[in-house]
Amino acid sequence: MCTKRALVWSLLVLSVFHMGLGVSCISLGVLGITQPRRLHKSQTSFSTPIWSGVCFLVCGLCGILCAKKRTGVTMILFSACSICGLIGGILNVQFVRAMVKRANSLYYLHLAFLCLTSLGILGCTLSAWLTCRLASCEQKRLFLERDLSLHHSVEMSEKVKAMCG
Repeated sequence: MCTKRALVWSLLVLSVFHMGLGVSCISLGVLGITQPRRLHKSQTSFSTPIWSGVCFLVCGLCGILCAKKRTGVTMILFSACSICGLIGGILNVQFVRAMVKRANSLYYLHLAFLCLTSLGILGCTLSAWLTCRLASCEQKRLFLERDLSLHHSVEMSEKVKAMCG
């Protein structure tokens, strides 16, 4: 069974991966926007890697925050960012697939978009799963703390009754 420390380290590594992926997607998106000015008039689908890159970048930042704080709110925030990154990645794949079907000279750029986005989708899925595992560990820890404190207070009240009675 995976320990909580291993989960936190996995979350940190995955968050750094998300941040690198986000920066890469944004960079390729900017490159994609500047290329069509010379080749095409339409730039509609070239901005989607930028938006999915922003989603991946925010997901990575929230993941680092979640690994450091490990509160319920940060875990929910990170799960929400992972789901938004997943949706952004899926939409990016749909738009870029439509662009790849058109024959043009930016095939390798589109292929890079698809590869990065596929990695991002996989990373967001893993992030959501890891967050659920971390939340489960935290819930067990809080339950044990509450159970031990309740047990301790029952013992103390029994001792007070024995001393007074």
